[in-house]
Amino acid sequence: MNENKETAFTFKSTDLIEFFIKHFKPFVIITFIGAVVSIIVALTIQPRFKSKVILFPASSSSISNDLLSQNGGRKDILKFGAEDEVEQMLQILYSDEIRDVILKKFDLMQHYDIDSLGAYPLTKLQKKFSENISFRRTEYMSIEIEVLDTDPQLAADIANNIANLIDTAMNRMKKERALLALKLVEKEYNNLLSEMQLTKDSLHLIQLKGINNYESQAEVFNDAYAQAIVKGNKKNIRELEAKLDTLSKYGTAYTSLRNKLIYDTEQLSNLKEKYTEAKVDYEQALPHKFIVDKAVKAEKKSKPVRWLIVLLSTFGSFIFAFLLLIFIENSKRIIDVYKK
Repeated sequence: MNENKETAFTFKSTDLIEFFIKHFKPFVIITFIGAVVSIIVALTIQPRFKSKVILFPASSSSISNDLLSQNGGRKDILKFGAEDEVEQMLQILYSDEIRDVILKKFDLMQHYDIDSLGAYPLTKLQKKFSENISFRRTEYMSIEIEVLDTDPQLAADIANNIANLIDTAMNRMKKERALLALKLVEKEYNNLLSEMQLTKDSLHLIQLKGINNYESQAEVFNDAYAQAIVKGNKKNIRELEAKLDTLSKYGTAYTSLRNKLIYDTEQLSNLKEKYTEAKVDYEQALPHKFIVDKAVKAEKKSKPVRWLIVLLSTFGSFIFAFLLLIFIENSKRIIDVYKK
């Protein structure tokens, strides 16, 4: 019993010191091997350089509403976007459209040394893309595009190109919707023009019968007719009765067509304004972002931090040696107990 108590290990400082002294040589060997291996591994890791773009999304307002509207538009064209715009832009950055363009433009399949004929090349490529390229919202409601690569210039080029592709993707989506609106307004505008032409043609036929201003002519003819009756001028009475009969027959149609033409002219003016706005929204493509910092070529590597790798690996080797030696010593003690 006394012998067991003397050899039993505890985590008291005296036992630890004694344990380290007793196993000093294995500790040094294992820790040294771990340090050497970590140095070799750290030296074989390719350095990666970091480049990033900082930008703010612009307010997602209508160009025509901000610049052309006669109704006192909000003029949001120079405002930074709010939280909704930040989330929308992040979603676009994670879209397949932007990723596929970058993969193709910079030939990242070859750059990342992925065998296109091997197993799951696209899955490996997308995984590598996600590892090296990231997007995040900052605490200032801006967006950070960060790219890591073994080529510092390539990292900067990829980051800047991604920032530029935001406008391409957003303009494409907005143009698709704006084109539908433009076609709809254009169709209504052309239909109203055709309808107005028919109204003008019908009105012209009535005017050929001598009706140019129903209200004025009716008042003049009625006065003249009354005077002709008073004077007993039968010839004038017959002529005026014919004119009044024509006014009676076509006057209502004339008034209706004239009023419709006035109303349609006002509607055409409104549609023309909407058509102009829809055309501006379709044809113009303002930037959807404010770039604060463009990506530049990094002068020094960002990863790996070799001294940290060596330090952690060496410390890990020391802990491993400690646990291994405790396990070996306890195993020997158990074996000795069973032998007795």
